[in-house]
Amino acid sequence: MVLTPAKTLLDVEGVAWVQVRLADGGGIGIYPGHAPLLAETVTAPLRYADGSGEHALDLEAGILQVDGDGVTIFTSEPS
Repeated sequence: MVLTPAKTLLDVEGVAWVQVRLADGGGIGIYPGHAPLLAETVTAPLRYADGSGEHALDLEAGILQVDGDGVTIFTSEPS
């Protein structure tokens, strides 16, 4: 799920994996069952795959949260 202060930008079920760039300069791939995580992201595309294929969404910098419910990214509106 990708949230901004104003709205939900993305809410997808059945995601196989998510890739995002972190503020430390590295990228991370997140699969179901990933350990809990809280991290800062940078402005970069979010990539993910679901039952209909692979997708990308341009995001501003934000906060990534991974927990038992899945992946949530808190960010601002895209420029």
